[in-house]
Amino acid sequence: MFDLHRLRLLRELKHRGTLAAVAAALSYSPSTISQQLSLLESEAGIPLLEHVGRRVRLTAQAEILVAHTEAVLERLEQAEADIATSLTDLTGTLRIASFQSAALALVPNALNLLHRAHPLLRVQFTQMERESAVPALLARDFDLVIDVEYPGIPSPRPAEVEQEDLCDDTLHVAHPDIVDTADPTETLRKLAGQPWIMEPEGTIARRWSMALCREAGFEPDVRYESTDHFLHLRLAEQGHAAALLPGLAWHGRRLTVPVQPLLGVHHRRRLLTAVRRGSGRHPTIKAARQALLQAVDQLVP
Repeated sequence: MFDLHRLRLLRELKHRGTLAAVAAALSYSPSTISQQLSLLESEAGIPLLEHVGRRVRLTAQAEILVAHTEAVLERLEQAEADIATSLTDLTGTLRIASFQSAALALVPNALNLLHRAHPLLRVQFTQMERESAVPALLARDFDLVIDVEYPGIPSPRPAEVEQEDLCDDTLHVAHPDIVDTADPTETLRKLAGQPWIMEPEGTIARRWSMALCREAGFEPDVRYESTDHFLHLRLAEQGHAAALLPGLAWHGRRLTVPVQPLLGVHHRRRLLTAVRRGSGRHPTIKAARQALLQAVDQLVP
């Protein structure tokens, strides 16, 4: 029978990419990881790793082992959920990750609700963009991630992840020169010659922003890049750049720059909660999702 600890190391290598990354994440030395994987190869009786330059990659047989390991870990997640359900109160640690605007608008109220309902539950929170947070969820660095989808820009949906809807968030264009019109596309065209601030290349928000401007008939002059929506808003307020902003970006704050919503369902981003498959039944996950939904209900329109 295969050793589960070694199988998990093989799985970690698949998700983290290098022996050094696995060692750093699990507080082992790379040589220890290598020795354990060599023992797993002996158990399997076949090569599980092959060298590609200075890196290693999984063989086809190793990929088969990882797929079965995922199934075993999913059952263990379910077992953990069943045990936790049998207890009278929630304890332990829940690790949450979220991108900035959802973190500011939703997480503080959700933490208040969780603390009042489950004072023995310890919650850890990390602000992280979804491009990094979802892989970290799969690598078991987090238990729940607030994810986001932008209209018309499909996001990868790993089979090992379960998602539930959280809320929709209307997207807007912001700039001092905006004159409200019935046609947001016309507003975008009038700002075509302005400098723009957008999120960095490679992010889902950047792909959506570029596609929106191109559909309006122009290539935006992107002079500023940041994942910080407060910076987007500040540069728009002072006329340095036009910005495309979600409504949550200024929640609870008075706007000092004209904004125009991009009308229709195709101009709303979708927020979701993502967890590893099999863990959605865990009482702490259920409590966190419920608290986040309540935090959405508490948002002031």
